Amino acid sequence: MESDEAVQSTNDDASECKKSAVRLGYWNDRFLPILVRSSERKPPEINRGYFARTEGVAIFIRNFLKIAGPKCQIINFGAGFDTLYWRLKDQECKFESFTEVDFPSVTARKCYAIKRSKVLLDGLGVTDGEVRLSSTELHGGNYHLVGADIRNLSEVALKLKESEVNFQLPTLFLAECVLVYIESTSVSNLLSWLTSQFPLSLFVNYEQVNMDDRFGEIMLENLRARGCPLSGVDSCKSLDSQINRFITTNWDGAKAWTMVEIYAAIDGSERERVEKIELLDEQELLTQLFQHYCICVAWKGDMFHEISLSEYDD
Repeated sequence: MESDEAVQSTNDDASECKKSAVRLGYWNDRFLPILVRSSERKPPEINRGYFARTEGVAIFIRNFLKIAGPKCQIINFGAGFDTLYWRLKDQECKFESFTEVDFPSVTARKCYAIKRSKVLLDGLGVTDGEVRLSSTELHGGNYHLVGADIRNLSEVALKLKESEVNFQLPTLFLAECVLVYIESTSVSNLLSWLTSQFPLSLFVNYEQVNMDDRFGEIMLENLRARGCPLSGVDSCKSLDSQINRFITTNWDGAKAWTMVEIYAAIDGSERERVEKIELLDEQELLTQLFQHYCICVAWKGDMFHEISLSEYDD
């Protein structure tokens, strides 16, 4: 489908934006340049927006790992060229397994890049003989990269089984600008299925919100012009609609914050550091962008019901 191809191309856009911010020092990622060759500098508000997105999601990842302990697993839907696995390994974070799921056409490109990179292969912590590799999938150590359409639950179930996912372990699900591209019925089926299979889980979802105003309409028009209809945009009308998407699919609870609130919750010294990297002429534009993106978290089981924007002490 043409719309699927357009959605897949958003991975390249997001990866290039991350690369721009990383090159300027917004955060450290020594692995991203291996996967992303582009070096085009993006506007300051885009760089700072991607910093807020990356650090905001990271707050919940750190909290999940502290609550769950090392006997846990992470499943990243629509992972694209994300380097989270290697960054967590660099930080000596402990988890049982890490699975990335994306369209086979995307995973094929990532497999090719990993196969050609000593740094990425060494980061798996295994010898070449212990890496199972096909044109679209890779299994090495506790890292699994699989190609699947997450609208197809039988395919998702099969790929998770092949990745040796333990359905009883505390599980973190990540989705960044993924669900918004999928029809609401398919999203509901996926979220309901996850709650039926994973009794202890946390879902962290980053995507658009407040899409009913003029700024949101312009965002929608720009994406439609690129062949990317936001099929799941009905859940992006407000923070309440984001939360309701999870409550109506049997999650035990959910919370949501705009990126205005997320950015304000980032450590003050870290915000001060990144705000010195570039002069921001369009502060109003950045605020509007922050008002139209959010992070929503939902949980199944009592383990994560107190999850919040606050960093938990070690």
